[in-house]
Amino acid sequence: MQFLLAFVVVGPLIGAVAALLPAPPGLKGRSPDQAVLRHGVTVTGAILLATLVLAAGFDHDHPSKMQATTDISWIPALDVRIHLGIDGISLPLLVLTALLTFLCALYSYFKLPEGASPKAFVALVLLLESGTLATFAVLDLLLFFLAFEMVLIPMYFLIARWGGAGRQAAAWKFILYTLLGSVVMLLGLLLIGLKSGTFDMVALATDNGRGLTSSVQVTAVLAIGIGLAVKTPMWPLHSWLPDAHTAAPTVGSVLLAGVLLKMGTYGFVRILLPVAPDGMHTFAPYLAAFAVAGIVYGSLACLALARPGAKGDLKRLIAYSSVGHMGFVLLGIASMTPTGVNGALFANIAHGLITGLLFFLVGAVKDRYGTADLDTLAGATGAALYGRAPRLGGLLAFAAVASLGLPGLAGFWGEMLALFGAFDPAEGLSRPAFLTFMSVAAFGTLLTAAYLLIVVRRVCMGAHRDEPRAIADVQSYEYAAWTPLAVLTVLAGLWPAVLLGLTDPAVQKLLAGGKS
Repeated sequence: MQFLLAFVVVGPLIGAVAALLPAPPGLKGRSPDQAVLRHGVTVTGAILLATLVLAAGFDHDHPSKMQATTDISWIPALDVRIHLGIDGISLPLLVLTALLTFLCALYSYFKLPEGASPKAFVALVLLLESGTLATFAVLDLLLFFLAFEMVLIPMYFLIARWGGAGRQAAAWKFILYTLLGSVVMLLGLLLIGLKSGTFDMVALATDNGRGLTSSVQVTAVLAIGIGLAVKTPMWPLHSWLPDAHTAAPTVGSVLLAGVLLKMGTYGFVRILLPVAPDGMHTFAPYLAAFAVAGIVYGSLACLALARPGAKGDLKRLIAYSSVGHMGFVLLGIASMTPTGVNGALFANIAHGLITGLLFFLVGAVKDRYGTADLDTLAGATGAALYGRAPRLGGLLAFAAVASLGLPGLAGFWGEMLALFGAFDPAEGLSRPAFLTFMSVAAFGTLLTAAYLLIVVRRVCMGAHRDEPRAIADVQSYEYAAWTPLAVLTVLAGLWPAVLLGLTDPAVQKLLAGGKS
């Protein structure tokens, strides 16, 4: 188990280096480009397999216990250690990251985005995977920061070199926002480590803030919270996200929405809730207020983009929807209750599955029609997917109703539990304020349903007799990339206990100060 977790974190890094080397003569296939794309599928597939074996070997009877741990001294002077481990909180995120990266590599093998060399593309995707997996597996604050930053450079180049219109500006906006947030976050992490005498996240969680004064906790939560909020992204620090998604290639959008946004919310749960509980208690009402503002703002922005004549971009609309969905995650965390935090973690996984599928589908529509402009797609000779590509239209409608939180699908449980957490927040938090937040967030679910149903009506329905050319329905490689996400969306909706059974004991232990 120790070796497997180390392999899962380091394997993609080795694969990224290997991708840049010349392919052995016997493995080149039809061309060197095909060989390196096959290499990407092979490496991400091996990492996914290792992650699944890790999940199978995980002690499901004790999900609150750190497992597969490695603890080696790295920088003795600062007591920085190479400390890895997983529990019920990080395991689902590890599996989600490995799955989405494999599906993106598989999709790219058949549909490589236009841009620079395939070698660089595969190396950057593998580097991105390694940094993300490390973020969810490391248990040292400085290692967490390094892994957190490691993903920025590959995502910048994926947007800048393989993106669409406006890619340079979007890539610069992405890197500047996240780097500025990270600088502030590093100061907060250093403050905690120096004041407590350790950077070990397990020891800090067990101490539960007892070694830190209230003023240190408040300062640390403010500094670290800003960095995490930018990556989440929390309103009003979200403005980099729509541009990045609109310009990014399809697989870049899938990884950005499905994996990178989770790193911010994971940091709130893994670091701030257990390490600085007093500081979180001070800022929880403000975090909840920003969260519900994001829910309503994201929904209203989507409604504005969806209306006829707005020239709204479908990828931009899905990006704004992420601001709203991540608002529910932040609301659950702000409640500081087991119910709310479990809901936040469930909503994290559900958002990764559903929004990942949505970006795949929107990318396919854009490839077929040459545009993601809603007015063009909804015109008299527009998409009308139910008539022209019924399977593609059906999948788009399925992903939309999953995203709006239809009971029985994955999107429902996380949002409902986050609302329940806000209904009865942690002791000491103002219940009238959180009841207000809950009511506003519940209203946001109605707005979400409104804009998603408008999108389905405009893109999927309509006359299709004037189509000047045939539109391909779902291809076999698209089925291979999309089916796991659709199936898991249904399974998570029907059997939420599988995921909640993993997260709940670990959340209870975190909130109780390291006591099971």
